[in-house]
Amino acid sequence: MPTSTSPITQLAPNGGLVFGCDYNPEQWDEATWTEDVRLMREAGVNLVAVNIFGWAELQPDAETFHFDRLDAIMDLLHENGIGVNLGTGTASPPPWLTTAHPGILPVTVDGATRWPGGRQAWCPSSPVFRSSALTLVEAVARRYGAHPAVRLWHVSNELGCHNALCYCDTSAASFRRWLQDRYLTLDALNTAWGTAFWSQRYSAWEQILPPRTPHATPNPTQVLDFRRFSSDELLAYYRAEADTLRAHSTLPVTTNFMVTAHIRTQNYWQWAPEMDVIANDHYPDHRLEDPVQEIALAADLTRGLARNRPWILMEHATSAVNWQPRNIAKAPGELLRNSLSHLARGADGLCFFQWRASLQGSEKFHSAMLPHAGTDSKIWREVTELGETLGRLREVAGSTVTARAAVIFSWEAWWACDSDSHPSADLRYLDQVHALYGALWDAGITADFLPPDGDFTGYDLVLVPALYLVTDDDAGRLTDYVRGGGTAVVSFFSGIVDENERVRPGGYPGAFRDLLGISVEEFHPLTAGQQLQLSNGTTAALWSEALRTTGAEAVLTITEGHLAGTAAVTRNSFGNGHAWYLGTSLGKETLLEVLSDAARSAGIPASGTRGVETVERVSGDAHYLFVINHTTHDYKHRVTGTELVLGTEVADVVVVPAGTVRVVRTHSTGSTHSTGSTVSTGKEAS
Repeated sequence: MPTSTSPITQLAPNGGLVFGCDYNPEQWDEATWTEDVRLMREAGVNLVAVNIFGWAELQPDAETFHFDRLDAIMDLLHENGIGVNLGTGTASPPPWLTTAHPGILPVTVDGATRWPGGRQAWCPSSPVFRSSALTLVEAVARRYGAHPAVRLWHVSNELGCHNALCYCDTSAASFRRWLQDRYLTLDALNTAWGTAFWSQRYSAWEQILPPRTPHATPNPTQVLDFRRFSSDELLAYYRAEADTLRAHSTLPVTTNFMVTAHIRTQNYWQWAPEMDVIANDHYPDHRLEDPVQEIALAADLTRGLARNRPWILMEHATSAVNWQPRNIAKAPGELLRNSLSHLARGADGLCFFQWRASLQGSEKFHSAMLPHAGTDSKIWREVTELGETLGRLREVAGSTVTARAAVIFSWEAWWACDSDSHPSADLRYLDQVHALYGALWDAGITADFLPPDGDFTGYDLVLVPALYLVTDDDAGRLTDYVRGGGTAVVSFFSGIVDENERVRPGGYPGAFRDLLGISVEEFHPLTAGQQLQLSNGTTAALWSEALRTTGAEAVLTITEGHLAGTAAVTRNSFGNGHAWYLGTSLGKETLLEVLSDAARSAGIPASGTRGVETVERVSGDAHYLFVINHTTHDYKHRVTGTELVLGTEVADVVVVPAGTVRVVRTHSTGSTHSTGSTVSTGKEAS
């Protein structure tokens, strides 16, 4: 099992912050290695991930291992005082393995084989792949388990990025075993899956398949269970590699999560306890309306997985990536702002993919710390600036983020909410999470993320976006929280089904009817572009409901159409607390106003400035206030202390120029930014 305390402080010299990168020395000759290591030292790099994709070089055939070049780069890094985050090399099988054993290749939902030529061309259930991979892991662990350069073990890479769901016959057999362990009897499975519908009742385990493409829509619970199984199957694979490493080393073991807007295949709440260090990969997604807010969301969610302890950003980009429809380069100053947003929200390490930009392969146009243009470039100058800044912020290492608000996040609810045959194909789980979190971000309220079965103690405000699937126990936990004096805000399409995708009868929102003091008879989703007039003069979209109050008061009502007079936003006194309900998709300004009112009623000040992040990390009586100005206007914030980026003293007000970051250390027992702030010119990002 993982170690009991976070070992991040062991990864950087003298307990400072980690500044690192992926390095792929197999792509370069040894003369280039020497130049690279010299430049790494110049930039301040102190941790380098190697052997992420080294399998084909280390093991050119089934019987042979060649470690000479990996030995050389390990020794070179160590001689220069740079630690190693050592990969097991198993992220992609070499061509000799898939040629000899084509049965390890993954199969898609419609039965197509995914061939070699990319990466992760392996089925998570394949015993042949696992045996071959663990042979490599054993060899790497034996050779480098005591090497002085190694500070961290890196299992595989971005597990499940491309191959999380495999529908082959081997996966089918593993799925059946998983179902037998979960349900014990076929009768229990048939009940859970509701197989009385469409004559789907199973009379033998062998009849059960993964939810391969059917003629009609698939059984929703079968799909949900297959996603649960697939997450568990990859986690079992991680455990197998981690156990092999721990047999030969006492160093921490991790793998890089993908807490991001477009990856949803692993239930990381179940994965997180298995990690010695929580590590995440994150890249701004320019397909989203607000990539900056999504950076903060991902960082806060990663901190939740780390149980509010420091974590590592294992990969991010100095500029453009290579895999989006339009790969947008970062503007001047954006690299520093993006990086320090992660640092502000709990990261104790900032690492990049990758060190030197590749000259060939599908990622050759992905940005790097050392770009194709070399050291006479904007990227290199900003990389060295970031390294110098992290040196000045080293005392922040080990401090933690505290929050009075929390957001409930559920991978299982995400899977279920986005499945087929729902009232509106336009309703997507993550959109609702982004909307509620974004309103908190605009209000200047820092939030933790919790699983549905998390501990809500100590939070004044809990947001519940689109928790479509929730167990009775977890719904009861939220109810008890409000009864005890908490404030909750629940959005539409929450509490509808139990863990088996079974609708709770008696009226929506099912598990939360009594808590919210409402009952909904029928959903009325809106058509694309349709607007709903509200009593405050604004409009809503996407969703409406035939809602009646059974104790709650109406905060906003619908003013037109057949639902005129129906409550759209409600507030209910319940026990010693209050529960708000959002029955429609409010406009951005209205949602900000409603959540700010809910926060203030819970005792949390809401006085943020849109486009400016203010986040606090605390260590003992030292408070570190990060002010990140994403706007085109200078910004002023009331605080007194020592500004660490410039090394200057601040008396009463710190000025944060447009597009820059300031970090102020104070010594106090209260928040350093509870007294409010002012903006010198303008209030919103342009």
